[in-house]
Amino acid sequence: MSATPTVAGCRLLDLPIIRDTRGNLTPIEGGRDIPFEIRRVFYMYDVPGGATRAGHAHRALEQVIVAASGSFDVVLDDGTTREKTTLNRSYQGLYVPHLVWRELENFSSGAVCLVLASLPFDEEDYFRDYEEFIEHVNGS
Repeated sequence: MSATPTVAGCRLLDLPIIRDTRGNLTPIEGGRDIPFEIRRVFYMYDVPGGATRAGHAHRALEQVIVAASGSFDVVLDDGTTREKTTLNRSYQGLYVPHLVWRELENFSSGAVCLVLASLPFDEEDYFRDYEEFIEHVNGS
């Protein structure tokens, strides 16, 4: 795993590549290739040009975000620092711990965003209001 620093513990992970003349394969194992056991997987596709996805943070859930196809930007915000990371390699994932606001934008045509999550869906785990998130991380 590489550790290119980003915001509040976020980092790029180099995922395994099995190279083959017939096409490459990237296997991902929870607890081995990523720092948690995978409890949920979802993906986004057919995102219209100019659309922004996500716009939330999690109280406990961790994620690894992968550009399975195409590219998009991930804007990360921990309440102090805001940083943008471009994902455009299917063998690289962005680890996002809990309590980091994330927004996905600038999707290329045909982009597929794959997300590996540490917990099943739970609406109570979300901060969907940015001001509420800021108040929480600043202890207000």
